[in-house]
Amino acid sequence: MTSKEYIEKTLVIFKPDAVQRGVVGEILARFERVGLKIVAMRMEMPTRDQYYEHYEDIGKMISRRGEAVFNSVLEFMLDGPVIVMVLEGVDAIDVVRKMVGSTEPKAAAIGTIRGDYSHISYGRADSEHKSTPNIIHASADASDAKKEIRHWFSESDIYDYEIPNEKFTR
Repeated sequence: MTSKEYIEKTLVIFKPDAVQRGVVGEILARFERVGLKIVAMRMEMPTRDQYYEHYEDIGKMISRRGEAVFNSVLEFMLDGPVIVMVLEGVDAIDVVRKMVGSTEPKAAAIGTIRGDYSHISYGRADSEHKSTPNIIHASADASDAKKEIRHWFSESDIYDYEIPNEKFTR
């Protein structure tokens, strides 16, 4: 493999709880410190249809977790604006997943984003018929990353540029 083949793009969404708690900057700095580059980013208030495509058409959430969980996630995501971004770097998908930690905040290791910024269990959220506030979405794998990026961004929204530290991070 050539070094270019290791360069990946991945989608990250700062969920409404991250935006409303004011922790986006702290978390974004962690991605930049590890050497990932922001190549697309914007704040928006997505529609139910946009989330349906993201969570069901791409993520197959209803078949994986059921309609009740899907509906609670949609309700949670519609609670406020989100910041949607594409990060690029060496093995970016795996690096971001590792940094983000387990999807269930209670199970996320301290030092991961979810471990440091959230703690609610699935059981607690389910008992209140709510979605689990877990700060951030990150693409699960290369296939999902490609689909998710195409869903949220056009090619003209994604920038190709160099940053000074690339000689150390690529």
